[in-house]
Amino acid sequence: MRIGIGYDVHQLAPDRKLWLGGIEIPHTLGLLGHSDADVLLHAICDALLGAAALGDIGQHFPDNDPQYKNIDSKLLLSRTCQLLHSQGYRVGNIDSIIVAQKPKVAPYIPQMRQTIAHLLGIDTAQVSVKATTTEHLGFEGRQEGISAHAVALILPLTPTDQ
Repeated sequence: MRIGIGYDVHQLAPDRKLWLGGIEIPHTLGLLGHSDADVLLHAICDALLGAAALGDIGQHFPDNDPQYKNIDSKLLLSRTCQLLHSQGYRVGNIDSIIVAQKPKVAPYIPQMRQTIAHLLGIDTAQVSVKATTTEHLGFEGRQEGISAHAVALILPLTPTDQ
């Protein structure tokens, strides 16, 4: 087995949709980025890529490449999973946390877990998504941005996985 960690952060901005965990969250601000800026899916991609020693999300999906402009991060996670499979790995589990003062994301966590599990071809029980605030400290507490951390366990593919 192999373990990887991932982290991502994006600035909150007006006139953007807020995407977290592959779903749209109602909020007055969205995350600014080259793609849809889904910090949770980006952190998970980095954790998976790191576990397989395949670099990071910026190597595979560079933010200076026009083909990734406004891309749905669900596609990035799906492609990351395909890359893992091509290297002989499968996802064992994901543990992640979203750090945001607002909006409150707890009501959306079950849907995020289902979406992530579906994209990775695993059971929802293999995906943990948590959320926390910073008690108004730091950029997340001042509502300037949102960050996410993820840990991924990957395992070798078995004959039944292929």
